[in-house]
Amino acid sequence: MPGNFTSPSFWTAVPVVPWWSPVNRETVAEKNPGAILREIVHPGLGLQPYQARKVSIFLGFPSTGLRAPCRLLHAAYRLFIEKDCSQVEINPLAVTKGGDVVALDAKLNFDDNAVFRHKEIESLRDPSQEDPRDLAAAEHHLNYIGLEGNIGCMVNGAGLAMATLDLIQAAGGKPANFLDVGGGASEQMITAAFKLLQGDPSVKAILVNIFGGILKCDILAQGMISACRSNPPRVPIIVRLQGTNVEQGRKLLKDSGLPLIPAEGLMEAAEKAVAAASGKKGK
Repeated sequence: MPGNFTSPSFWTAVPVVPWWSPVNRETVAEKNPGAILREIVHPGLGLQPYQARKVSIFLGFPSTGLRAPCRLLHAAYRLFIEKDCSQVEINPLAVTKGGDVVALDAKLNFDDNAVFRHKEIESLRDPSQEDPRDLAAAEHHLNYIGLEGNIGCMVNGAGLAMATLDLIQAAGGKPANFLDVGGGASEQMITAAFKLLQGDPSVKAILVNIFGGILKCDILAQGMISACRSNPPRVPIIVRLQGTNVEQGRKLLKDSGLPLIPAEGLMEAAEKAVAAASGKKGK
């Protein structure tokens, strides 16, 4: 019963795939959407008995044998809420000869922002099973997600970061990461972020897209200069700066003598990054 429990606003959605369907939920959703049941659970009321019965019947349990599957569904929902999970996926689900319903295996994801409330879960963390890039970013409190492209991105603000990823795709490229250094990033955090991108062997170009607000452009420039002097650039770097102290930031970068490719507009920056990653010389 794969389940991606999310709470986008006031509701929690619980997709359910019956036991007779293939385990790849994405494929099922595309080819046979009727094989997926989505129940909306009110977070204040919790999973209701009638909903548990509805799901159990959808899974193929007879109306005379709903107690066991309903008990498991309520336990799964309670686990999701009490342990601050972002996902509870049970696969496979088994029925014993005695009629009990058992979760033979499960995949749990937890909200990183709530792990401090669950020391017993935090103690189970195995760094060897995580992306080294994610671990390095976490050490410096950077919002980082590794992707499969070859254009490293360093942006401030999640909205601008997402827009930057979209623009890279629109320009024909693929981003190597989501990296939001945030509005209050220090020079040390900027340096760490830049080193993280430089150390990723899949990165063929780096796009720095900063709108100076809380994070001023001159602070970003100082961090970039520090990072480049301690770890000389191995790939082309495209820089777009706008906002607070932009002229000071641009002057710092220009006077540094670093081999940077400047850009003014968003699409211009994305196109130059894609060209640089493909080996074409930026203008």
